[in-house]
Amino acid sequence: MTADLQSSRTPEPAQLRRDVGLFGAMMMGLGSIIGTGVFVSIGIAAGITGPSVVFAILVAALVAAFNGLSSAQLAAVHPVSGGTYEYGYRWLTPSLGFTAGWMFLCAKSASAATAALGLAGYALQLLEIDRVGWVVPVAVGAVLATTLLLLGGIRRSNWTNIAIVSTTLIALASFVIAGLPVAWREGFANMTPLFTSDHPATATRQFLEACALMFVAYTGYGRIATLGEEVQTPHRTIPRAIIATLLVSSLLYAIVGGVAVAAVGTGTLSSTSQPTSPLQLVANQLNSPLVAKLVSIGAVTAMLGVLLNLILGLSRVVFAMGRRGDLPGGLATVSNQSSTPYVAVIAVGMGVGSLALIGDVKTTWSFSAFTVLVYYALTNLAATRLTVNERLFPPIVPWLGLASCLGLAFWVQPKIWIIGLALVAIGLVFQRWMQQRSELAD
Repeated sequence: MTADLQSSRTPEPAQLRRDVGLFGAMMMGLGSIIGTGVFVSIGIAAGITGPSVVFAILVAALVAAFNGLSSAQLAAVHPVSGGTYEYGYRWLTPSLGFTAGWMFLCAKSASAATAALGLAGYALQLLEIDRVGWVVPVAVGAVLATTLLLLGGIRRSNWTNIAIVSTTLIALASFVIAGLPVAWREGFANMTPLFTSDHPATATRQFLEACALMFVAYTGYGRIATLGEEVQTPHRTIPRAIIATLLVSSLLYAIVGGVAVAAVGTGTLSSTSQPTSPLQLVANQLNSPLVAKLVSIGAVTAMLGVLLNLILGLSRVVFAMGRRGDLPGGLATVSNQSSTPYVAVIAVGMGVGSLALIGDVKTTWSFSAFTVLVYYALTNLAATRLTVNERLFPPIVPWLGLASCLGLAFWVQPKIWIIGLALVAIGLVFQRWMQQRSELAD
């Protein structure tokens, strides 16, 4: 009798409210994708591989497609907040599930820091402030402002995201229209030679590194999967939103990247004078002050969208890990008024702000590339365990995704993946320590 009474009084696990439909979910994915990738990472990748960055964009899109389909299947079957962290626990092992969550936190925190730095670079260009030393303080301020917005709840954040994405798309459309005539006239000269190195081995290594860096630019669709508990009719909405998001973003990236490279060449695009705002350098050479201004505005809104969606997705994974006990339980606290995991949001905001202090977009983006490829390798591995009745797509899809993720992960700079592997080990030790604490408490 006593046991029954205790059981009846045991509080239910904290739950989130389903406020997001198909359009809102797709716009959240686009808000995470159309930002840092198009406004920052194309410049970084162009400096590594040269004009072949256009093909790196397409290869990265193909890899992202495999991962997107795997994510869609898993999210449809198991629509909960946490993404591959939860899928790893269900279909793999607790250690691999934790590793997925840990890599997600590392990867997307670095991506969010890159977005904050990019926002700062374009914002200073927009305001015509030539102060390189202001980039980091502005970036940290942007993280703080976005964190405060997210504390207001998913509904307000969703509508804000739709406005941000719409503004960004208008800016990019203007850039493409203005750049096409120049790209047509100068394209042949700017697209040759295709690679920065004449040595085949070096050219291949540089191209694969660029593919890895560009892959990160597409991974915003993962925000849709991590919102599994907040999406309406998730079995139908999540797969459709992920597929639509990937189709739109890959087409947009290919067009914008192709026009940028053909119009001015990769030398200008990858200039070290403005590493946080490379697309601005292209826009400034199109002899259209209005387009240049629109690119600055679009970039700022895009980076805000990336920050909003990344911090949102990160907080949901932190929430899920806290609820399971892999992170301190206080991180799973949900606000009664806004149904927001506010402690997790604050913790994520602090972490991203700290990473923004590094101030180097290439370092933060490269680190994100390795850790996110490990994360999606585990996503695909989990998808290989789906039964015939659970699958939405052919069984070869997750195997192709797994092979491509592992095939690209170790082409980033060695120091980056060494640090990444060390963080995996540190994370597993931390998980074990948390488990021992829980066992002692019981």
